[in-house]
Amino acid sequence: MNIETPRKKLDLSSAIAEGDIRVLLMVLVHMTGDLRWLEPPYTPKRDVRLIPDPQAGVPEAIQDEIRAAVLKLFANGEPRPAIADPGDELMLRMMRACLGENVAPEYAPLMREEMGFVPRDVRWKTTPAGERLQKDHVLIVGAGVCAIALGVALGRLDIPYTIVEKNAELGGTWYINRYPGCGVDTPNHSYSFSFGARNQWTRYFAQREELLDYLKKVALEYDVRSHIRFNTKLTSSRWDETKRRWISTLETGNGTEAFEAAILVSAIGQLNDPSPVHFKGEDDFAGTVFHSALWSDDVKVNGKHVAVIGTGATAMQLVPSIADRVGSVTVYQRSAQWARPVAGYSDPITEGARWLLAHLPFYVQWYRFNMFWRYGDGLLPFLRKDPDWPHPERAVNKGNDRHREELTDFILSELKDRPDLIEKCLPTYPPYGKRILLDNGWFRTLTKPNVELVTDPIDHFTREGIVTSDGELRPADIIIVSTGFKVTEMAARLNITGRDGKRLADVWAGDNPTAYLGLTVPDFPNFFCMLGPNSGPAHGGSVIFQSECQSRYITACLVDMVERGIAAIDIRQEVHDRYIREVDREHEQMIWTHPGMTTYYRNSRGRVFSAMPWRFVDYWKMTHEADLSLYRQTPA
Repeated sequence: MNIETPRKKLDLSSAIAEGDIRVLLMVLVHMTGDLRWLEPPYTPKRDVRLIPDPQAGVPEAIQDEIRAAVLKLFANGEPRPAIADPGDELMLRMMRACLGENVAPEYAPLMREEMGFVPRDVRWKTTPAGERLQKDHVLIVGAGVCAIALGVALGRLDIPYTIVEKNAELGGTWYINRYPGCGVDTPNHSYSFSFGARNQWTRYFAQREELLDYLKKVALEYDVRSHIRFNTKLTSSRWDETKRRWISTLETGNGTEAFEAAILVSAIGQLNDPSPVHFKGEDDFAGTVFHSALWSDDVKVNGKHVAVIGTGATAMQLVPSIADRVGSVTVYQRSAQWARPVAGYSDPITEGARWLLAHLPFYVQWYRFNMFWRYGDGLLPFLRKDPDWPHPERAVNKGNDRHREELTDFILSELKDRPDLIEKCLPTYPPYGKRILLDNGWFRTLTKPNVELVTDPIDHFTREGIVTSDGELRPADIIIVSTGFKVTEMAARLNITGRDGKRLADVWAGDNPTAYLGLTVPDFPNFFCMLGPNSGPAHGGSVIFQSECQSRYITACLVDMVERGIAAIDIRQEVHDRYIREVDREHEQMIWTHPGMTTYYRNSRGRVFSAMPWRFVDYWKMTHEADLSLYRQTPA
């Protein structure tokens, strides 16, 4: 990418003035090879905020020196970088200097790959003939983030694939959910593909429309879209042991058809099928009632009396977005939620910063690294139970208790004039025990005169509205059910039958889905479920990172199968069971098994089935190479 643009030198200077000092320092190291930029007096101060201070705690005179050095370097065009790939040793040194903290060595190879300094893709030892690959067609169900990641990886290997999508457009959850305020709760420079990083984001936490446009753009650029069959639903799929293929039934606008594929991949994830909640008398309600995931452009809330059932991530985005234009909004809460304040959550990215992210060499990679790190593994140690901690009812360790105090102080400051709301809004369980939420003006919104928070249980609906257990009727024109998704079903809802007639729905019965690495299931040959059991990021991070790890693993399996003449693989039962025991053992030490709350991460028996217990760097390593000796193999 060439630095020469229609901008004049003054414009480049203005852009650099808006740059992040810690990132500009890394640019200087790459471009000049001069390692003095990693030493005092240039080193940034540690800053743990999600959106850090771009001045990085560096004295103003030193900032001026750094910016002047970058400006001089690029004033007459783009020079050749002195260091394209730092290697593990220098990479570690650069990461530590950039963050001002002691990064563990195992992150160096991960971040070199994540930042594109070394390739992530699996490679053929010897590229197979095209007709050989035609036998290995992959059928992918769902056209969201996971399908795009896998489609790109398959395309680079020339492995043929088809994506079937029941909706009229790609995007998965970002296509389905369109309620006001819908957006990402992970910084979008972390919530983006490593191969599609140079997107012109307008803000740090993108809204739904911008995210959907991004996914469409990536799918078009990498030729994934041409492989998608829209308005096509998989109604069943069964493994044919004789053919060693998956025989699927597809429902299209023209009826049904059979589809054969060597590989079947569920890319529907966990958060895609709304979880309906039924109430006594709901048929009597004269107004409109629907799940938040079924919001449509026909919904008109202006001046209406709106009821929102639930206080999860959706409600925290929705309610502040509509409060100022509805007649009233009544929020029905089952349990209080911790919410984390993020300075700059709604801020736009300045024009100069956007230009640097789009054009300055190495800038976007190191900016993404900052976002990856700040929303990555740093929190996990604070979520591990300390057996010697004397107050397990309120926190799991000393650090977790400090977070509780900080979040409590934030809630108290937001609701200082409303003691009635403090009592309702202050959780009693440890923070991060449930999915942590980001404050979007939520607590301030609850103080508005037309907003009411109700904690009495709902008893029934009437024609006019909702009656709670204390007998009070609150009128409503529109009731929005914001109660989450059918998380436990995952790929089981796809009507999949494996070897010997085993149904995935039966194997995963009792709300207890399990899979090796969250990806593969015994007796279901050549079947992969992306973002499956125990692979959901819970302590931070991005499902896009998870999707790329899993795409790497799936393609590694396929390349090994083709090169070794293997027709089918399924994970050995004892390998699967050993892995699940490790997952359960790890979760027993983690906050998500704390008895003080309910969470969708756990099933009805208390087992954590959704969340991943590992660090992201650990999962990356687990999924980087495929060891087919762990699988039962069927030769071609």
